[in-house]
Amino acid sequence: MAADQGSPSLLILLDLSAAFDTVDHGILLNRLHTTVGLSGNILNWFKSYLTNRTEYVALGNAKSHTHTVTCGVPQGSVLGPSLFTIYISPLGQIIRKHNISFHCYADDTQLYVKMNSTPTITSSALQAYLEEIEAWMAENSLQFNSNKTEAILIGTPHQIKTSSTKSILVSGHNIPLSSPVINLGVKIDSTLTFDHHIRHLSKVSFFHLKNIAKLRPSLTQSDAEKLIHAFVSSRLDYCNALLVGIPGRSLEKLQHIQNCAARVLTRRRKFDHITPVLQSLHWLPIRSRIQYKLCLLTYQCVHGTAPAYLSELLSLHATSRLLRSNFTHCLHQPRTRLTTMGDRAFQAAAPRLWNNLPQSLRAPQSLGTFKKGLKTFLFNNAF
Repeated sequence: MAADQGSPSLLILLDLSAAFDTVDHGILLNRLHTTVGLSGNILNWFKSYLTNRTEYVALGNAKSHTHTVTCGVPQGSVLGPSLFTIYISPLGQIIRKHNISFHCYADDTQLYVKMNSTPTITSSALQAYLEEIEAWMAENSLQFNSNKTEAILIGTPHQIKTSSTKSILVSGHNIPLSSPVINLGVKIDSTLTFDHHIRHLSKVSFFHLKNIAKLRPSLTQSDAEKLIHAFVSSRLDYCNALLVGIPGRSLEKLQHIQNCAARVLTRRRKFDHITPVLQSLHWLPIRSRIQYKLCLLTYQCVHGTAPAYLSELLSLHATSRLLRSNFTHCLHQPRTRLTTMGDRAFQAAAPRLWNNLPQSLRAPQSLGTFKKGLKTFLFNNAF
């Protein structure tokens, strides 16, 4: 939406070295007590869980001396990410006071700020903010890794070209703007075309499809379908709501992956018509899968089960007079300028798709009923 209004956005992906391994047990237990409010036996459970752990290295029959683990949260556990999130929760207060937007997902911290033609946040101010963040991390035994921290400017090609921001300086280390950057497994480029992400997705998907095709003669259809969903469909569906509004040529590349997966599963020839195959498998085409994910997120926003940063982007359509449309559960559709940017933003694309659903789907209902009805509606439209 910032790009639609004429301003690019700077996204900074902070990197921490061995983040889960450097958590200070004393600080974490203090946060559990003062911030979360744990005490008594429950706090003692966490203390017992974290402290007096030992570790050693084994190679064959050889074994190193045993050492006591003095810091870190156990990785691979359910509690690990949750405890780390509690540990870095004060960092949000530091970022908020500088009016910088951010998201945290375990040890991934993302800062993003709107860069106007006359920016309210100058490069020197941004550098000072980042140094304050780094100082807090050092005080809390976290190692800020400036060498792996990435930054990218996101906007239209013209906004990127005319921007005066070419790099950011953190602790004497100059971080040049990159494109693309990898953010939670998604390759994001400066103009949000996702071409790099789709190319990588195609490469990985066809690698797995070739291996599944070799095994296909010895697999039942049920087992082959499980493999395809595990290695291919899951990748096509991961974060696919980001792909709303991408060019048709990009959608065709993704659809080609799904078509090949259907042919491998049903053992059809290369030139057999694929639409009846997809229909018989009850697979939604790629465009419909993207719409399904976006409508599902919208349902969660409308019913208060989505994260606040998504829910606050949507609002119910309201009129000054009492009309029948007031009872159709439609969402407000904001005005946008650019089909390549504003039309693809969640707060514009979500109301557009939601308002086009039948009124029976927009009406209050359980999540299971909505998902079933939504798939039926999109399936009938696709085929």
